[in-house]
Amino acid sequence: MALRLKLKPNERVIIGGAVVRNGRSRVELLIDNEVPVLREADILSPGAVRTPCERIYLVLQLVYVDAEQVSKHLTTLHSLMADVLKVAPSCRRLIEPIEQQVSEGRFYQALKSARSLIDHERELMAHVQ
Repeated sequence: MALRLKLKPNERVIIGGAVVRNGRSRVELLIDNEVPVLREADILSPGAVRTPCERIYLVLQLVYVDAEQVSKHLTTLHSLMADVLKVAPSCRRLIEPIEQQVSEGRFYQALKSARSLIDHERELMAHVQ
């Protein structure tokens, strides 16, 4: 079954590792094979990363779209998650599903789960400030 992707004017998307930018009008694409697809709203650029959990999200993006260097990215991911758990054990309930999804090769689902981790981190930081 094809993935139907509707892009707004000037919207970016990563398809199979390539960054694609739409032109001035809406467009609908059909992706007929299984490739990583990441919409602009789900992309976190390296320059926007400010926190440890955002770093986890960024590395998960790389795991998802950069098949050539998955093992390198996974090493970084596990290190980052261990660091977060040392300083914020309350993140365990959110990191464990991510670890499970990653171990099953369900990288897109892990990326979606990491959004909750970022939200939790923001809540923790709100109490500190």
